[in-house]
Amino acid sequence: MNIEQIDYTQYDTLFLDRDGVINVLRPNDYVKSWEEFEFREGILEHLSQWSRHFKHIVIVTNQRGVGRGRMSAEELTTIHNKMVEIINLNGGRIDHIYVCTAVEDTDEYRKPNIGMALAAKHDFPDIEFSRSLMIGDSPSDELFAQRAGMEFLYTE
Repeated sequence: MNIEQIDYTQYDTLFLDRDGVINVLRPNDYVKSWEEFEFREGILEHLSQWSRHFKHIVIVTNQRGVGRGRMSAEELTTIHNKMVEIINLNGGRIDHIYVCTAVEDTDEYRKPNIGMALAAKHDFPDIEFSRSLMIGDSPSDELFAQRAGMEFLYTE
């Protein structure tokens, strides 16, 4: 299955990774400022379409660069606020962004651990992981989806 073949009748909630899905991945680096953020080709159109079909759209993103001091939490918030603003202006929506800034892989919120999925379920009690789709670009994203009981789709 690719993005164009999603059967919207199977899913209520869309979980998205950020780096490599929403924005262009910066190999061996972090998006540390808005100037470094670049939307992936076609993602704004997809988000507009998805907004008409999914009840909830959330981002779950590991942002170790904050934990390592490469950027501040305020800089990350600025990036996310501008990203959401542009998504909204293009007919899309993001209902919430869940962020893990922990450096340790053992942190319950750091993917592939499912703390961010459980936080989303707490905030949106009607989320059913069995009716959720996770789109990501890494084995960590896939394992996150598997552990939470979601379907998974690799970005291309």
